[in-house]
Formats: sequence, C-alpha cells, structure tokens
Amino acid sequence: MIKVGIVGGAGYTAGELLRILICHPEVDITCIQSTSNAGNAVSSVHTDLLGDTELSFVADLDTSVVDVIFLCMGHGKSVEFLTENTIPAHIKIVDLSHDYRLKRDGNDFIYGLPELNREEIKKSTKIANPGCFATAIQFALLPLASAKALNEVHVNAITGSTGAGQKPTATSHFSWRNSNVSVYKAFAHQHLGEIKQSLSQLQEGFSEAVNFIPVRGNFTRGIMATAYAETDLSEEEVIKLYKTYYKDHPFVIVSDVNPHLKQVVNTNKGIVYVEKHDGKVLIISMIDNLIKGASGQAVQNMNLMFGLEETTGLRLKSVGF
Repeated sequence: MIKVGIVGGAGYTAGELLRILICHPEVDITCIQSTSNAGNAVSSVHTDLLGDTELSFVADLDTSVVDVIFLCMGHGKSVEFLTENTIPAHIKIVDLSHDYRLKRDGNDFIYGLPELNREEIKKSTKIANPGCFATAIQFALLPLASAKALNEVHVNAITGSTGAGQKPTATSHFSWRNSNVSVYKAFAHQHLGEIKQSLSQLQEGFSEAVNFIPVRGNFTRGIMATAYAETDLSEEEVIKLYKTYYKDHPFVIVSDVNPHLKQVVNTNKGIVYVEKHDGKVLIISMIDNLIKGASGQAVQNMNLMFGLEETTGLRLKSVGF
C-alpha cells in the first residue's frame, strides 16, 4: 500500500483528494496536516466524509509514515514549506500549487500533465500538477502543436466558483455569483505561462499569441473552454489528428458530437470536440476543475510514479442529471 500524506488538508482540492484516495485500492492515508484544524476530525471540515474516515488533522507532517505527499496549499506556500522542511529523498512529492510549474534554474519538478509528459512522470519523484484552466486549454491545443500546425489562437473559458478556492471572496459568495457571469484577468491569467511552455515543448519556437479570456461562471464546478485558430487542415484531418494524439490517453475522449459540461463533472475525464468553419478550426474542451484540473490529475500522477495502472481509483461517474 502507498502511504499518503496531505499538507494543507482543509481546502477544496484536499477534500477532493481525500474523496478519491479513500476509495483507492492501493492507498493508505496516514497523515493529513492542517495548521488551522489540528486535532479536529477530518469529517468536521469535509462533512460529506462522515462515516468514511475516522482520521483527524494533525499540526505537522510526519515524514516517517508517508511514501508520497500532496501539497494542497495556496500559491507561494509550497516553496515556503519545502524551504522550511527537509523531506527525505525517498518521499515523492506532488505539488498542486503554481509554485513549480514553470521551468527555471534549480527547479527539478516535472510538469505533471500525463497527456504531455507521461514517460517523464513515471521516472520522476517531484511533480508540479498543472492548473485547471491550463489543463482544459492544453487539451484543446496540444494536438495542433504536435503537428507544428498551431497559429495564433483565441480562447474563451468559463469556470465554476470552486476554482476560486474555499475562502470566500467578493466574487465567489453565493449572492454575487448566482445568476451572474463576469470576465477577469483578460489576456493576463497566470496559467498562460505553463500553457505556452507546453506548446513550445511540442512546437519548438512557438511564439504566436494565445488570447485567453477567462470567465467566472454561475455554477460550482467544471470548465468549458472554446478555442479557435486558422488552419489549412481539413476537418477530417484535424479530427484524425486529435484522435491519434489522444488514442493512448485513457482520460481524454475526442467526442463525435458536441459535448456538455455535466459529462465531465465529478470525473477525471477531459472531453474534446473539433469542427471546422471556413478557414478556422473550433475546439471545445471541458474538464472538472477540481478533479482532472486538480486532485484527480494529482492521483493520476501518483499512479504513474508508483508504477500503477494510470486509471486506478479514478474510474469516476459523471453526475448525469
């Protein structure tokens, strides 16, 4: 059994992680750290887990009882934690923050998008889990980049309120968010860096604009991204390109019909749909921001790192209605 520790166990991503790992056949959750909730029952914070676990939060991570740790803290906190704490070399790390996603001197984390870096993830001990918008948008664009056929692209993507985290803010509380939509961080979202980094990995020298308009949605979870770009490829060629790229990736489905968001909510799936309009290709990509966009992807990375079947513990059913 893989002994799992979670640091920052009280937030949305940690809650989703616990829901998945409690049912994972190869995992034993041994330590859930939360400074603000130390001593409290996990089910007192993640109330849907009442009856599923008797674990309580602890103040400090005990590295003697873990094989892998998931860092589920706010951006900037993972660097701080790893600077202040010595983690034995045999313990694997999956970081769900933004802190290690961009390549730089001294950063030995592998960018954890299995549909891009599966073989590198298998050999790594440190994974930087991708961002939620970044995952959905990369699913839309990676096949074109792999064919060196990606031009300037325009992206509009809408996300549920859970993408803003558990702490209430002026734009996430119910009375503001309900029956409302708004644009934020237009052309300047923090996930653009990792998106462009991945596109350049496949299409060397890629320097075209990725024009990204993020939208706050009036629902709790899920991301739907629509992207379009000019292409000389026919619709049949583009569809074949996408199906070929994703044929060995179990969680990305290239749909033959226009999909809807409920097909991915509560699952580790990504659904992609492609069609051609005059000289432009339109790609629709959707994921659950908390699962494939965060905690499910983190478990998928753990599976790969420990030599398990990639889908272990992640065959989750969508809501349907």
